[in-house]
Amino acid sequence: MAKVKVWISAARLRTLPLSVSGILMGGAAAYYNGYSNTLIFVLALATTLALQILSNFANDYGDGVKGTDNEKRVGPQRVLQSGKLTREGLKQGIIVTVIITLLLALLLIYVSFGSEQFLLALLFFVLAVASVWAAIKYTVGKSAYGYRGLGDVFVFVFFGLLSVVGTNFLFTKTINPLIFLPAVTVGFLSTAVLNLNNMRDIDNDKQSGKHTLVVKLGLMRAKKYHFILIIGAFVAMLLYLIGIAQTGSAHLYFCLVAFVPLFIHLKKVVEIKIPSLLDPELKKVALSTFLLTVLFLVLVIV
Repeated sequence: MAKVKVWISAARLRTLPLSVSGILMGGAAAYYNGYSNTLIFVLALATTLALQILSNFANDYGDGVKGTDNEKRVGPQRVLQSGKLTREGLKQGIIVTVIITLLLALLLIYVSFGSEQFLLALLFFVLAVASVWAAIKYTVGKSAYGYRGLGDVFVFVFFGLLSVVGTNFLFTKTINPLIFLPAVTVGFLSTAVLNLNNMRDIDNDKQSGKHTLVVKLGLMRAKKYHFILIIGAFVAMLLYLIGIAQTGSAHLYFCLVAFVPLFIHLKKVVEIKIPSLLDPELKKVALSTFLLTVLFLVLVIV
């Protein structure tokens, strides 16, 4: 039982709601346009959850091996850092999770495209492999992109564009240009969570040689960048709601109440001077993003 708790700790359950936000948004947009498939939706959620857990395992391993996770790090203690799991044990967990993730992705692709649409199935399998690669290479290896300030780009692409647009395509088999607006919203908010994380860890990252975008920008400019992400997300979502507006759809605007805690959060970010005190703000942004997508899904259904 103790071992199970260690693996649950390594999976970082608090990160999972944010990871499925893109699936909820893409699925909701598809439903609004008359497309639904419960099995595709469930498999998309399961694949994304497996991918996020893989990313968390790999992040724990990569930062642990490089020594970035140390006694100076703010936030929950990692399993490799604490010695609760060995390098070999965590590596085996990563391998198993890769296999599970790819199997779920293959099942999702088959249910979505069958054997008739081979090229589309192949494209999505390549995207699945790319997602697995991105989850691992964020911190693992000498060329880890998270150590070169590229984490923000990958989070925006995979958590925003690919998650929302890709999920929507699984249902509709088409790409409506408007779908990129909520994709940008989820992408910006997901990137904001990473930016907060990196602002919190700026001092330790500098000392550990982890050159995140925050380290490159400095704390003050990183805060301005954070404002752009949150405000940009709000504008993109508002434009999307205007774009899909039709008679009887005014209630959809209610999902924007999820931005209220985000705007309050921005005031907090300005007031906080000590980076470590930003830690509680991560949960606020992650849960607000999840709330936005859940509200939109519920409002679309009702």
